[in-house]
Amino acid sequence: MAVSSSSVLFLCLLSLAQPLHSLSASPYLFPSTLFDNYEKMLTTFRIYMYTPQKPFTFTTPPLSLFHTSLLNSPFLTQNADEAHLFYIPFPPDLSTRSRARLVRHLRISYPYWNRTLGADHFFMAPGGVASSSDRNAVELKKNSVQISIFPTASGDFIPHKDITLPPVNPSPLALVQGPGNDTASHLGFMVWDGKLLEYNYLVNEMKRDPEFRIESEPSDHVDLVKDSKFCLFLYGGEMTWMVEAMALGCVPVVLVDRPVQDFPLTDVLRWSDMGLLVRTRGGLKRLKAVLNGVGGDRYQQMRELGVAASRHLVWNLEPQPYDAFHMVMYQL
Repeated sequence: MAVSSSSVLFLCLLSLAQPLHSLSASPYLFPSTLFDNYEKMLTTFRIYMYTPQKPFTFTTPPLSLFHTSLLNSPFLTQNADEAHLFYIPFPPDLSTRSRARLVRHLRISYPYWNRTLGADHFFMAPGGVASSSDRNAVELKKNSVQISIFPTASGDFIPHKDITLPPVNPSPLALVQGPGNDTASHLGFMVWDGKLLEYNYLVNEMKRDPEFRIESEPSDHVDLVKDSKFCLFLYGGEMTWMVEAMALGCVPVVLVDRPVQDFPLTDVLRWSDMGLLVRTRGGLKRLKAVLNGVGGDRYQQMRELGVAASRHLVWNLEPQPYDAFHMVMYQL
């Protein structure tokens, strides 16, 4: 798992904890209620976990960290009658038919599913679950909260019900450095793994433009991230370093030709004020026009909000206040 020790990640969290009252705007959708509700959550919120039918492990880092953190947290209760939500753990590779059987078992063996038809239940699936005609699978898909990994395909994600987990940063030590200076040498920086071939033309255009830097590995180019105004991400491509980019003061730009509704903590953070969505169909000319159109004051505010928000997207082996685990719990 690409995670450093908990002490290192806690240092990362502390380095990102910019006093929020110093910002000209808030990174939160509802700042007046967030902190009071967060404190109430810590003392009152309870989750009951059904016993898995067979032992299994999550191999994907964000799911593994969330599952392990929940098992070791005070949120978990053995008394189902005091639970606010019910967690259904099952292996990531469980078939649709087997998921339907599992829901049918819960319906018959426990009184909790039928009370809300699964609306107070949640489950984890790395890429989300697909639709099905089976009644039990339909209720799981449409009613229960799905926790998947960002990004999740639109057909497998229901906005304002489902939740995505922030990616685990590939080089958490970089977060300790904090944001770079206010003057950047490059307009944009991108990590290109060459997998999304439909974007080859746009990437090749950027490679030929001296205002852009295109590299293959994010972890070896912290200085380039800090020396760039914008960090570019192809939706569905290499996005694991987006939190690192925000923490280092590089405004994220997601290149995508449709709306994005599955950002992590999308019901908590004001993503529209921290980053940009830019269509790829206009090529490099349109991309540069959009980026150059972000004025100085607006850019500085986006940068500051991104740095402040990034502390809530950091994973720790031992959860810390307001980190990714606790903020996902808050969104639940």
